[in-house]
Amino acid sequence: MIAEKGAPHVTAPDHGTATHDQAHDQAHGQTRSRPRTQTLAPPRAPSRDGLQLLVLALGFVMASLDTGIMNVAANELRARLGLTMSGLTWVVDGYVLAFAALLLLAGSLAKRFGARRIYLIGLAVFTAASLLGALAPNGGVLVAARFVQGVGAALFMPSSLSLLMHAFPEPARRAKILGIWSAVVSTSVGLAPTIGGVLVGTLGWRSIFLVNLPIGLAGLLLTRRFIVAVPARGSALGGSGHVLGLLALGALSYALIEGPGMGWSAPFVLGAFTVAAVALAGFVVRERAARTPVLPVSLFADRSFAAANVVGFLFNFAFYGALFVLGLFLQTARGASPVTAGLQMLPAVLVIPFGNVLYARFGLRVGNRTALTASLALSAVGYVLLFLLLAPGLPYWVLAVVLACANFGSGISSPAMTGVLMAAAGREHADIGSATLNANRQIGSLVGIAGMGAVLTGAGGGYQGAAYAFALTAAALVAAAVVGRLGIRTRA
Repeated sequence: MIAEKGAPHVTAPDHGTATHDQAHDQAHGQTRSRPRTQTLAPPRAPSRDGLQLLVLALGFVMASLDTGIMNVAANELRARLGLTMSGLTWVVDGYVLAFAALLLLAGSLAKRFGARRIYLIGLAVFTAASLLGALAPNGGVLVAARFVQGVGAALFMPSSLSLLMHAFPEPARRAKILGIWSAVVSTSVGLAPTIGGVLVGTLGWRSIFLVNLPIGLAGLLLTRRFIVAVPARGSALGGSGHVLGLLALGALSYALIEGPGMGWSAPFVLGAFTVAAVALAGFVVRERAARTPVLPVSLFADRSFAAANVVGFLFNFAFYGALFVLGLFLQTARGASPVTAGLQMLPAVLVIPFGNVLYARFGLRVGNRTALTASLALSAVGYVLLFLLLAPGLPYWVLAVVLACANFGSGISSPAMTGVLMAAAGREHADIGSATLNANRQIGSLVGIAGMGAVLTGAGGGYQGAAYAFALTAAALVAAAVVGRLGIRTRA
């Protein structure tokens, strides 16, 4: 998911968007006319507006579907490829690891070499990796394919919204287009589990990768035909910072994923934790001294900005970790087929857009801090109830209602935290601020999925494992609500 879903960085549309310096050349035709008759440039054809929106949404929708589908397909992958829980977690987290670690670098690449070029490269990489995943003979190859998919998504997702903003520079038209964009992405995220269940249940697990091929190829062809290139601008890449960040995230992921199986005191696990700590320390030192920091260190001095990023990490930790657990729980503990599991997950995700709409109507009246903390508390109460009620005799409708209430709160939390961050960053730092929040949230997803996998393994799976995982979800949401309440100034 996600997200969850600026120039050159991007966040999921219901999480807020970044602003850009616009460079858009328009042709103004003039014809001779009778005196006193004003000649106007012909308006942009609505059909072309729709085509541009469709083309740029293809990549975003493809990645959103891929993430949601994986939550339903995970159990089938484990059975067909003989994956352990750690192997299955690598299949999911390999994608998130690459995406989270390379997201900020991809934004710099889009600035330096042009957003359309990086978008096309990302689509090509993602499509080729999808073919590799569909043909994977074992878990190792599938993990590699998922990692490469994450690289492709990191390249094209930041560029897609940047290209969209440049294609529609007029504020009124842009607002309308972004509204449609948000609806398309939210719908794709909501339908992903059901689509995944149908694909896995009817055509097998390889179909969840094959479905990306026609979408990716169409995106490549149509982008070259309908999307105008954005001029490249010089941009420092900050390579050492990205390398240290990738090393820290990779080592931490290895320790969290392999720890339950190898033992937390195993030399490789302890070594991975050590490498993660050293790389993180090096990253902080580098950021404080570098002329071109990867993250806006100065912005973190703002209490609201720092709090919004902590909330973003904890929110994604809880949300995507819980979705990972839910897909497995419905199939392994409750015996649902992939198709049934996909349908049963609908209440947990289709309520999110309604939360977005409620925030849009009432968020500014109550203030972002109040909206954020109240919605996080609502979600936490939902997962506390799941922890208390989860038992073999629990009717499905109770599970569905509680999940819907919990994730309705999530639909309010996402735009509210973005509102807090954008108010703290201001227009001058909107691009890097939104990119920082998005990267933080992806890291939260990465750690959340790994952490929930460790809890499931440690508790032996089933109802008990899911209950403990939902308790961890509630704890993360409570912590996020506390940080939001105490750390965010009321002006946000």
